[in-house]
Amino acid sequence: MEIKIQSIHFDATEKLEAFIEKKVAKLEKTFEDIQKVEVQLKVVKPATAMNKETSLTVSVPGSTLFVDKTCDTFEEGVDQCVDSMKVQLTKFKEKLRNK
Repeated sequence: MEIKIQSIHFDATEKLEAFIEKKVAKLEKTFEDIQKVEVQLKVVKPATAMNKETSLTVSVPGSTLFVDKTCDTFEEGVDQCVDSMKVQLTKFKEKLRNK
């Protein structure tokens, strides 16, 4: 699984990148055939609350799944994105099983 992290309008710290990689790696437990994961971090309006946008794009065979969250911190956003993605991957896996 390839993990790509993009930070827009700021520089992500190594600690944040390590956190993201650790969280995203857990998605493989839900669905084994993940090919690529793209994480986009974006600061919308600096100095306001709820200004950090996190989006997660997961490429699986035959489909691309997407989640987008806006939170106070990137850690919180990544957590919520990963949780939502687990739900999507579980549903996708069920669909595959039913075919």
